[in-house]
Amino acid sequence: MKITFYGAARTVTGSCYLLEHNGARFLVDCGLFQGNKALKERNYGEFPFTASSIDFVLLTHAHIDHSGLIPKLYNKGFKGKIYTTPATQDLCSIMLPDSGHIQESECERKNRKLARAGGKLLTPIYTADDANQVMRQFEAHDYGKTFSPAPGIRVTMRDAGHILGSAILEIVYDDNGAERTLVFSGDLGRYDAAIVNDPSALACADFLVMESTYGNRLHGGADGGEPERLAAAIRDTFAKGGNVVIPAFAVDRTQDILMMLSYLFDNKMIPDAEVYVDSPLAVKATQIFGDYPEYYDEITSALYNEKGHPPFLLPNLHFSTTAEESMRINAIKSGAIIISASGMADAGRIKHHLKHNLWRPECLVVFIGYQSEGTLGRMLIDGADKVTIHGEKINVSATVITMEGFSAHADRDELLRWLNSIEVKPQKVFVTHGEEASTIDFANTVTQQLGIAAEAPQAAESFELHLEGGRRVAQPQASDSPIDSLEVLAEINAALSELIMKKNMDQLLRLRDYLRGTR
Repeated sequence: MKITFYGAARTVTGSCYLLEHNGARFLVDCGLFQGNKALKERNYGEFPFTASSIDFVLLTHAHIDHSGLIPKLYNKGFKGKIYTTPATQDLCSIMLPDSGHIQESECERKNRKLARAGGKLLTPIYTADDANQVMRQFEAHDYGKTFSPAPGIRVTMRDAGHILGSAILEIVYDDNGAERTLVFSGDLGRYDAAIVNDPSALACADFLVMESTYGNRLHGGADGGEPERLAAAIRDTFAKGGNVVIPAFAVDRTQDILMMLSYLFDNKMIPDAEVYVDSPLAVKATQIFGDYPEYYDEITSALYNEKGHPPFLLPNLHFSTTAEESMRINAIKSGAIIISASGMADAGRIKHHLKHNLWRPECLVVFIGYQSEGTLGRMLIDGADKVTIHGEKINVSATVITMEGFSAHADRDELLRWLNSIEVKPQKVFVTHGEEASTIDFANTVTQQLGIAAEAPQAAESFELHLEGGRRVAQPQASDSPIDSLEVLAEINAALSELIMKKNMDQLLRLRDYLRGTR
C-alpha cells in the first residue's frame, strides 16, 4: 500500500490522501483548503493526480475541509463511488451545494471588479449543480458494516464522535497473502461531548493516520464550569443592554450550542430570551440532526424521550432563511442571542451581525470552535482592536470570549487516550490535520510517551507501508501472568501515560515494582 499526503499535511484543512494498492487508486477525503489566502489559492489549482484515474473515495465526514472539493473532483472527470455513512451523505446533500453557491457568488463578485478593470474573468472552483450531480455517486454504509470497494480491500466505518455521522476508517487490505490494517482517525471528537457518542475504541491498527488539530493543547472547560461561565457572560450582557453573537458552523456546533442554551434555560441560569439561528444551512442541518436519534449519546437520547423531540429545538427558537429575515435581526439592539455561520467568521451572514455588534461595548461575541490562522475569528480571539468587514473598519469594543469546551475536536490528552485504547498498537503513526507546530509536537509526544514511531508528513510526501515482524493479532494470548488481558494492559498503558505527563515519579516507581512482581 502506498499513501501520498496531498492535503492536511502540516495544515489543519484540505484533508486529502491518495492510496494505491494492487491497481486500485482511491482517496480518503477530498477537502477544501480554508484559512489564509495562500491556503485558499490551493483550491484553484489542478489536482496533483488525474481525477478520472480515481476509482473511489472514502469520506470520513461532511465538514467542508474534508468533503468540499468532491464536486471539483466530479467536474474534472471522477466517475467512481463516494462511500460514507448515511448521516454524512445527508449532510453533504445540503453542504456541498451550499459551498458551490458560495463559489459562484464569490466568483461573480470578483468578476464585477475584474470586468471594470479590464482583467481576465475567473471561473468558480465548482458550481452548485456540480455538487448536486456528484451526490448521485454517494453510497452509504452504517457503522460496523464491512464492505469491499475493490478486490482485496475491506472497509469498516466506526463512530469518530466528532459530528453526526463522522467515521473512523478501518481499511483491511491484502499484502502478499497477509492482512494489514490501515486506520484513518478522521477528526476525533471529545469524550462526553453533547449529542454524539464517544470515539470508538479499535482492536488493531498496523498503520494509523491521525489528526492533531489540538495535538499540543488542552481544552479549557474540563472542570465542567463552561455552562456557568457562559451563563454569567450572557446575564452580564443582557444587564448592559446588549446582544450575544455566536459564530458557529452550521453543522454540529450550532446544534451543540442550542443544547447548551436548552440546559441554561431549563435550569433558570439565564433569563428568557429570543434565540435566532440565522443560516439557511444550519436550519437544514438541524432538521437532519433531528432525523438521526439513533446516533445520539445516552444523555441526548434520554432528553429526546423525555421532551418528545430533539432537545436542541427550543420553544423560543427562530430560524432565519431569507435575507430579509436576517436584516430584521440586525435591527434588534438588546436581549437577543444570534447564532450564525460561519464559525470562523470568514464568510456568511455572521459578518453582518459582527459589523452591527462588534463596535458596541455592551455586546458579547462568543467563539465556540477552532479558529484557523488568517480568519476573522482568529484575529478577534487574538485581541485585534480593529477589523475590516465588507471593506469597512470596525472598532472591536464588544467583549470577546472563547469557550473551548464546545470544541468538536479531541485535545492532546483525549487524542492520546483514544490512541491508547487501540488494543494492538500501530507500528507507525502519521500525524496530520493540524498546524505545523501541532503536528510535529504531537508526533514527538506519541513517540516519547507511547514508544510508537510517529512523524508529520510534508505535503505531497509518499510512503510505502511495510509491516516489520509479520502480522499481529488482536486476541489476548495465554500467559502465566495475572496480567493476561489486553483490556488490563490498555488500562496500565493509560495509567502510565497519565503518570508520565504528571511527572509523578513516586507512583511510577510503585507501578514498576508491581509489574516486576507479576513476571
